[in-house]
Amino acid sequence: MTHSHPITLSIIAATLDPVSTKPPASVSPPSLTFGESVVPTHTFETAPQLDVLIIPGGRGVRDPDAVQGAIEFTAKVYPSLKYLVTVCTGSVIAARAGILDGKRATTNKRSWDWAISSRAEVAWVARARWVVDGNIWTSSGVSAGMDVIFAWIEEVYGEATAKDLADALEYERHTDASWDPYAEMYGLSKRYVWDPTCMFSSQIPD
Repeated sequence: MTHSHPITLSIIAATLDPVSTKPPASVSPPSLTFGESVVPTHTFETAPQLDVLIIPGGRGVRDPDAVQGAIEFTAKVYPSLKYLVTVCTGSVIAARAGILDGKRATTNKRSWDWAISSRAEVAWVARARWVVDGNIWTSSGVSAGMDVIFAWIEEVYGEATAKDLADALEYERHTDASWDPYAEMYGLSKRYVWDPTCMFSSQIPD
């Protein structure tokens, strides 16, 4: 993307210290002994003006102390964003920030019951690879994050750009937002009724 479009990536955290992908001990199995480190470019206090905020998920989201700063930051910057995208249980951070109230959203299906308990005011959609409501794009489990990003790229930059990028990565996209075998796997389709009108409700801000 950066070869053809002017994009700046900011990695934002509470401090500039490297952030480990290993979850906090409070939510991490004892057998987990390794992780990578991501080096932030900005803190929550020094973050630049953002057009798009991408919120990842993972086990660390289950530790309230670990994500409180991210929740507060999300609530603060959302009004000035053009888009917000969540991956997996990153939707829980957005939900707890209050910005999903009254909106349709989805999340990781294996963690479904825990995730949706984070905010009753959200219209959680059980059967969806991703859901678009206004300028908020939420996706299901980890790999669905790839598909929601490609869908967003297609919406903003055009189908040709999304296809060229997917081909360069040798990635075969899921382009149907309702494709979700994991809702079946975890028995969610029997508990929730899929509303197809929730899938394509995005509006492109000026």
